[in-house]
Parts: sequence; structure tokens; C-alpha cells
Amino acid sequence: MDASTINPIDSHNTSHKYISRGTHGRLKAYQSPTPMKSAKSQVALLALCQATAMTTNTVLVTVAALIGYALATDKALATVPLAMRQVATMTATIPASLLMQRIGRRGGFLVGTLVGLIGAGIGIYSLIIAHFWLFTLSTTLLGVSNSFVGYYRFAAADIADDALRSQSISWVLAGGIIAAILGPWVATGSKGWFNSELYIGSIVAIMGLQVLTGLLLLGLQIPNASTAHNVHRKRPLVQIMRQPKFLVATLGSTVSYGVMVFVMTATPLAMAAELHSFDQTASVIQWHVLGMFAPSLVTGWLIKRLGVLKIIVTGALLNLGCMGLNLTGTSFWHFAIALFLLGLGWNFMYVGSTTLLTETHRPAEQGQVQAIHDFIMFSFVAVVTFLAGRVFYRFNWEILNQMSWPLVLITLLVVLWLQQKRLRSQSLV
Repeated sequence: MDASTINPIDSHNTSHKYISRGTHGRLKAYQSPTPMKSAKSQVALLALCQATAMTTNTVLVTVAALIGYALATDKALATVPLAMRQVATMTATIPASLLMQRIGRRGGFLVGTLVGLIGAGIGIYSLIIAHFWLFTLSTTLLGVSNSFVGYYRFAAADIADDALRSQSISWVLAGGIIAAILGPWVATGSKGWFNSELYIGSIVAIMGLQVLTGLLLLGLQIPNASTAHNVHRKRPLVQIMRQPKFLVATLGSTVSYGVMVFVMTATPLAMAAELHSFDQTASVIQWHVLGMFAPSLVTGWLIKRLGVLKIIVTGALLNLGCMGLNLTGTSFWHFAIALFLLGLGWNFMYVGSTTLLTETHRPAEQGQVQAIHDFIMFSFVAVVTFLAGRVFYRFNWEILNQMSWPLVLITLLVVLWLQQKRLRSQSLV
């Protein structure tokens, strides 16, 4: 097969085997030169980086609202530090993508880790002097760092061929399984490291995790795909965004991530209001994170076997189950099972939507498409994170869950619409 005969939009999904046969020129611009064995090792390294990053997030989510509640004069501001983290993630998403386009994935990831390290240092100082807004600055910088973490899954897609793309994405997210085990353990174990400050040890642990992430990233070797941007003319971004697949992928990612964060952020506050212990709260978060990432061991395989839209639909149904359970009671097991279902639903919807997004762009367009997708997603996440504390304190846990399920239901209906549209198209062929 001659490279010149390959459809530009399909070349993103071309197998590595063409390079091994000596094909050069235009095709090479679309190909990752990473051999299959090396690609798998790089995916494994990305999974470890995902594990340390998600452990950081787990520790922060477990303690940040409680720290905010302790430091804030107005208790309704308790989730503002987490909200500002999401705002920073949203704001830095596009610059992070553009930076990686210029200096490569590894260089960008290392910059993000450095910012996280600085943020953790400021967080430690903010707790020493008990300063709410300085702690908010800390979480903001950790949010900037988190904007780079979101691209680990796309980096895995860059080095995988079509047969392994969905599995590579899910394998990287499977690194969160380690976070599910270590995160709550680190949060509970580290809080007693310094008796003078209840949670300062948790932020020290976050600093250590940033250092570990940086060391892991030094071994990452992902070719810079910038050469692909000069091979074919990019389509207007509006034209790409008008594709039904882009709209459904973005809606699925945005709602799954937003609803997950909305409910998860308020959970420690709701459990504290019901007089559940900190250890019980950490355990619930652990089950939630396990639900988020454990399915990644098989999600990619399920997508390949059943189809991406069926997996997104399954995730939406699991999320609806979470809200239904949250509305029936507030015992430890209600929280634990509901948050576990929330994690499962997020995984299926998020991995499925990410996989669907890779079908919407050419290699030359991936930087801007991934950036605008994540910008939209994290914008919504930032808003709902800020609202979580206010909705909980101004209203209650029940109202918060009642606000969540209509969004999931709308997403479910839109995905079913696209599924029917695909079936009709296939029947006409």
C-alpha cells in the first residue's frame, strides 16, 4: 500500500506495521515510530504516572473540603479551594496542550509536575499559618498541574495503533487502581505526621507524590507529533465541533466528570453532617476511586467487543443508580455503594467518550480538538465544584442529588439518539 493512497482522516488509525515495512514520507508524519513492545512499556509508565497523580487527587479530595471548612469564616466557602482547583485546571487546559505541542508530551508533563510541587509547598505553609486564601492558591496551582495530567490518556492514544487505542486509554486510567488503594491510606496515615496541624501531613505527602511523578516522567519517551501538523490543512474547529460524534463525546465526558465531582465533593461534608468518622469518609472515597479505575482493566476490551456507545449508555445507567441510592438513605453503606456506582459510571462514560473523541479529528487537529474538549469539560467541572458546597449548605444532600440525575438522563437520551442514527446509516449501506 502506498502512503499517498491513505485517506488523511484514517491515517490516525493506521497500524504500526506500515513503518516496519519501510514506508516513509507522508505516512510517517501520521505514525508513531514507537514499536509495539516499546509502546506497551510507555503505556505502563503513563499508567504509573496516572497512579501517582490520582493518588494526589484522592488525598486532596479527601481533605481539601475539610481543610476549607476549618479555615473559612463562612462555612459555605468550604469547597472554594477545590472549586479554584477546577477553575485552574479549566484555564490551563488549552495552554497545556499548546505547550506540549511545542515542547513535546514529556516536557509538558514535567512542567505540570513542577507547578504541582510548588503548589504543595505553598499548601504546607498555608496550613502552618492557617490562611484560607493561601491554601486556595495552593489548590489552584495543583489544579494547573492537574490540567497536564488529563493528557496522559491522549498520550497513550498517540502511541497506540487502532487495535489498541481504546485499551491503551483504559490501561492508563487503570493506574488509578493504585490510587484507590494508596490514596485513602495516605490521607489517613499522613494526617498524624505533624500533631500541631491535623492535615499538614497530607499536603507533605502530596509534595512527595509530585517528586515521584517527576522521576517517573524522566523515563517517558513519546515522539513529538508536531510534524503531522504540516502535512494536511486543518479543518476549521467549528466544523469539527459540529460533528455528532464530537458533540456526544464532549457531552458524555462533561456530564460524567461534572456529576461525579459534584456528588463526590459534597460527600465528605454530607458524611460529616451525619456524624460519620473521618476514617469512614476515607473508606467511602477509597471505594469510589476503586470504582473509577478498576473497570479500566476491561473497559477497553468491552468497548472493542460491544461498541463505544453501549459502554457510555451503561455508564449513564450506573450514575442514575448512584443518585437513586443516595436519595434512599445516609448510612455508611448508602454512601459507600452509591459512590462506588458513581465511580463505575464515570469510568464507562469517560473512557467511552474519550475513545469516541479520537474518531473525530485528524492527527494535525488533535492538539486543538483535545484542548477545546477538555476546556469545555473542566469549565463545567469548575462550576459544579464551586456549587457543591453552596448547594449542600443552602439546601441539602437530597436536593444536590436531585439536581444531578436530569443531566445524566439527558446525556443518556443523546447517546441513544446517536446510536439509532448509526444503525439507520448502516441499514442504508
